Amino acid sequence: MNVHFVPAAARIALSGMVLSGLAACAMAPSEAPRATVKQVEGTQAAAVPIAQPEISPAVAARSSSTVSELQGLIQGRQVSELRTTYNSSYGASLLFKPDDLTYYVALFQQKDFWRVLKTTSDKQAETTYRAFAAQSADLADVEIKRIKLQAEYALTERLLASRNVELSTLQADRSLRLQQDQQVAARQEQSRQETTALADQQNDVRQQLRDLQRQIDALQAQQAQVVANPGARRGK
Repeated sequence: MNVHFVPAAARIALSGMVLSGLAACAMAPSEAPRATVKQVEGTQAAAVPIAQPEISPAVAARSSSTVSELQGLIQGRQVSELRTTYNSSYGASLLFKPDDLTYYVALFQQKDFWRVLKTTSDKQAETTYRAFAAQSADLADVEIKRIKLQAEYALTERLLASRNVELSTLQADRSLRLQQDQQVAARQEQSRQETTALADQQNDVRQQLRDLQRQIDALQAQQAQVVANPGARRGK
């Protein structure tokens, strides 16, 4: 068996190469778990109850720092918006940082980022985006119902006001009609009374006329008799 002796300088160089490889391997796993943690964080965020999300202080701190990072990138125009879904005031966005192939997935309300996931995996980014979009739809359900109910309530109020105006108009018309009916009835009664009085006066006048006519007829008959027998009156 042949044994080869390695010089000391060569052994030192080989040891350095091994240590460098281990350091590189140590660094690579440290990056992978960070992406895995973020992936779990995004998965849990979609499963957490909407009303009271339970987020640990460490996760909240990372989310806050990621939110600040994304805000800075947006202000610096260093990311491109790939997808955005709006559900009332809630929404989800998928953004891409091309210089290092990094994806940012954000859940927001009224343009304020609520949760942000940073990853270099396009599959994880798409999955998280769909989860955030679905969560934004769930979150918006109550708000959408409130908006619809407000619109229906406003319409009902307008209809109520319109019906009140219509009722007031009908009541005013009825009151005016009753007042006019009363006025017409009063005028009719007055006309009947006046007609009755005029009829009575007409009868009286006619009776007086008949009496006068009889007197006139009697006097005319007497005068005619005198004219016909002038001596009869002198003999007497």
